[in-house]
Amino acid sequence: MDLTGKVALVTGAGRGLGLAYARDLARSGAAVVVNDADETAAKEATESITAEGGRAVAEVAAVGSSEVAQRLVDRAVAEFGKLDILVTNAGILRDRVLWKMSDEEFDSVIDVHLRGTFTCARAAVAHMRERGEGGRLVMVTSPAGQRGNFGQTNYAAAKAGIAAMVRTWSMECAKAGITVNAVVPVAATPMTETIPAFAPYVQATRERGEPLPDWMRKAEGFGMPEDAAGVVTFLASEAAADVTGQCVGIGGDKLSIWSHPQETTVSFREGGWSADDIATTWATTLGRATESVGIPAPEAPAEGGAK
Repeated sequence: MDLTGKVALVTGAGRGLGLAYARDLARSGAAVVVNDADETAAKEATESITAEGGRAVAEVAAVGSSEVAQRLVDRAVAEFGKLDILVTNAGILRDRVLWKMSDEEFDSVIDVHLRGTFTCARAAVAHMRERGEGGRLVMVTSPAGQRGNFGQTNYAAAKAGIAAMVRTWSMECAKAGITVNAVVPVAATPMTETIPAFAPYVQATRERGEPLPDWMRKAEGFGMPEDAAGVVTFLASEAAADVTGQCVGIGGDKLSIWSHPQETTVSFREGGWSADDIATTWATTLGRATESVGIPAPEAPAEGGAK
């Protein structure tokens, strides 16, 4: 995959998934602006890219505001002359059940994930449209945004909002030759490393270099951050020029497309529906096709078995 001559901006690129995205883009030839709120992480990430012969600069800031978004785009233009690729990965967690979640916990997650994606995308698209040479937007969402997740009102809402913005922007940006897609990664991050079924295997991989078992990589679609990087580089490339408005899942050995919300079961009644009418027919019509919620809990195979 050749991205020579392209310029990318990756938010939240100091570590984990963001770092994996930035390094893979750089290895494919793109110059990269590495953004992170952690100055040390941003510096070390940039050094790791340049040590491999790539081109990268660090821009330290917490995304969310319009001012920061414009600053990031301006840095790309100042250092490399333009911006072709935006990857919005920056995020934080403030997990809490609904009745215990504070305003600050809700607002801070929405600000970084949802508003940060919006402001960075807006600034990037304004630049891309002015240049008139198209571009690539790759937004990072989550299974929690597709299905909900216990204790993650703020995070799930933000990630669902990102998926909705991607679908909207793919239509709005099409005439300018700008594709807009989301990736839905499942990988070893500080959040997933705490899942009991995953924790010992991730620890063995990090500490002793042991490979993740097949049941995790295949059945669960769970891998390391590096496993999720290729799809970002693909979506940023000319090979994906006709791919837009999609939510692409990636993790371990698994690649997938997430469906868009749509009506699955429909009933009609002449004259419309009263509450009593709905109650009378619910169990034999729509009630037989209700959807499940939540992310299925991972389950390791039984001792000596395979999954």
